Amino acid sequence: MEIPNPISTIICQQPYPLLFATISGSHLYGFPSPDSDYDLRGVHILPVRELVGLDTGTETIAISESYSSLELDLVTHDIKKFFLLLLKKNGYVLEQLYSPLILKTTPEHEELKCIAKGCITRHHSHHYFGFAATQWKLFAKEQPHQVKPLLYVYRVLLSGIYLMQTGVVEANLIKLNEVFNLPYIHDLIAQKLSDREQSILSNFDMAFYQQEYERLRSQLQTVYETSKLPEASVAKAALHDLLLRLRTRS
Repeated sequence: MEIPNPISTIICQQPYPLLFATISGSHLYGFPSPDSDYDLRGVHILPVRELVGLDTGTETIAISESYSSLELDLVTHDIKKFFLLLLKKNGYVLEQLYSPLILKTTPEHEELKCIAKGCITRHHSHHYFGFAATQWKLFAKEQPHQVKPLLYVYRVLLSGIYLMQTGVVEANLIKLNEVFNLPYIHDLIAQKLSDREQSILSNFDMAFYQQEYERLRSQLQTVYETSKLPEASVAKAALHDLLLRLRTRS
């Protein structure tokens, strides 16, 4: 995808070296509206002097900027915080790490992607259960009903099912539906791509959408129970070693 110039500028302006920076949100998920903002996520490396001194560095940096009609939301975590999140069965950080929409990368980014495969467990399903439930409540209570939270519901559930089945992190709903072949997904994505961010469902059938939500939740429960993914992460030692190497270079 073509990266707008302000995105490259804001990445270059960060105060600390970046291990990586990627695009998340609706652009990663495959259904950005023309007015969707850009969710930029990454990992920065605090220098040792800002960890052991009296003046400590910023563990999490969050920036929101507007450039004409372009809205940017940037969040980066220090390497230690990000590595700890990887060990906590956090699906968000996995999707950020494995996003193919890369703004900044390093050899250690590639190394981390290899190591993080050992962080993936069958219990990452709980992240997807929780996220889907939150988005379903948001969708169900809004009047009139919007396309975006419904797409998030199905994207999250299909990502969770696919992860439990394959151990592969896939956040793009278009690619996921090449596997699951749900006929209604194409029309929902088409509406979101052609309309504004807060677009309203053009064809609304609450009973059908709820049935699909419950069916996919049940499928996620089944693949969780039968998944061959490990019970616990095996990557802590490798993450520790990478953390020390990155920190001592700073």
